[in-house]
Amino acid sequence: MTSSPLQKLILERSSIRRYAERPVPDADILSIVEAARLAPSASNGQPWRFVVVKDQQAKKRLSDACFSGIFVRTRFAARAPVIIALCAERAGAVEAAKSLKDRAMYQLDCGIAGEHLVLRASELGLGTCWIGWFSRRGARRAIGAPFHVRVVSLIALGYPAPDIAPRRKIRKPLDSILSLDSWGVAYSGSEGGGSTRQ
Repeated sequence: MTSSPLQKLILERSSIRRYAERPVPDADILSIVEAARLAPSASNGQPWRFVVVKDQQAKKRLSDACFSGIFVRTRFAARAPVIIALCAERAGAVEAAKSLKDRAMYQLDCGIAGEHLVLRASELGLGTCWIGWFSRRGARRAIGAPFHVRVVSLIALGYPAPDIAPRRKIRKPLDSILSLDSWGVAYSGSEGGGSTRQ
């Protein structure tokens, strides 16, 4: 069966932790954030806000503030040409979600927007890495965001280093995560599907 361009993109996209020393064109950055802007959100609240950090001094300030101490494992992101702070304007999100039981819908909304962002980046030949392990308080202060804004994630962005080889995408088999009508009821045809792919 032939994969669609979207299926191929999803299959081939992976987290990149080493980047070429090559700037990312502003046109591509704008296109990537535009893809994120078009994501759906609860009650159309659109809580996402993006801060693109590419100036060397600004990146150092951000990195020093959020990738030190127990967060040092994610310091590789400081070497990416661009770091995008994916933020949530929580005051607006709460207002938009008043009718919803779960007041944290902004996290889901930002997750959808972030996935749009990384897929568009991949389509443009760029690599990304979602970063969730960082000092949120440090990141918020470094980018000058007000107190009610939460930095949901940082996304490293750049062209993959030339020596990075494609990695095998290892995922659980489809039949281990999929049920029909009730938990644990096998979905016919899912047996052995999608376990490990290049």
